[in-house]
Amino acid sequence: MKFSAAGGWFGGDHYNRYREAAKYGFKGVEQLGWLGLDFDKVRAVQEETGVVSTAIVIQSVDENVSKLLPWSHGMVWEDASDAFVTAFKESVAAAKAMGVPNIIATTGNERHDVPREKQHEIVVNTLKRMAPIAEEAGIMIILEPLNILVDHKGYYLVTSAEGYDMIREVGSPNCKLLFDIYHQQISEGNLIKNIRAGIDLIGHFHIGDHPGRNEPGTGEINYKNVFKAIKETGYDRWLAFECGRTVDVETLSKNMHELIDEFDD
Repeated sequence: MKFSAAGGWFGGDHYNRYREAAKYGFKGVEQLGWLGLDFDKVRAVQEETGVVSTAIVIQSVDENVSKLLPWSHGMVWEDASDAFVTAFKESVAAAKAMGVPNIIATTGNERHDVPREKQHEIVVNTLKRMAPIAEEAGIMIILEPLNILVDHKGYYLVTSAEGYDMIREVGSPNCKLLFDIYHQQISEGNLIKNIRAGIDLIGHFHIGDHPGRNEPGTGEINYKNVFKAIKETGYDRWLAFECGRTVDVETLSKNMHELIDEFDD
């Protein structure tokens, strides 16, 4: 288990956040957008600090491709499949340039013109097209369910169970689920049981408490028990803080290290 800080906790630009993460004792930082970055500058600051980037999202520099990626259209549409594959190739190139191990994929919002079963099939088919690209590059596609009760009304993929089904159907070691603990607490609860049930299908975790989507300790999730359960499974990939903060960075970092140090490898 390895823990990365939320880039939004720190001030300054994308590059300075590596320095801030290192200053406060984190080995990784989660900053999802990559468009417009100077990749040479990213690698230089990574070498300087010893901090790595842990995930990016699928994006494209091509406006015609980009217009098919937002959730208002998204991966649930057949005519977006080529755009997602093209954008994924671009994102893989960015990930390789920055040494990023994970690329986040989202489904987009649910359609109402075709059954959910059809949308499920379309998403799986597009992920199957991406999987060989990910395998060749040695990079993980991580598919993210999100909650529709608080933050993302209308989003297609909500439950971990359907997410696990999709990952099984894709059948690639380089396509797994992003289990966002905050989102899944809202959507379904039963966190430890659901994590254990699909741990071999999980490639990344996001961390945030509920309500408020701030740091652990500000809401109802017993993160010490959740982390203990994850540790017991043998999971050895990243867990990324993807949340706000309610205190200054120095206090926040002290509190988070007190929580994670017994689990951090």
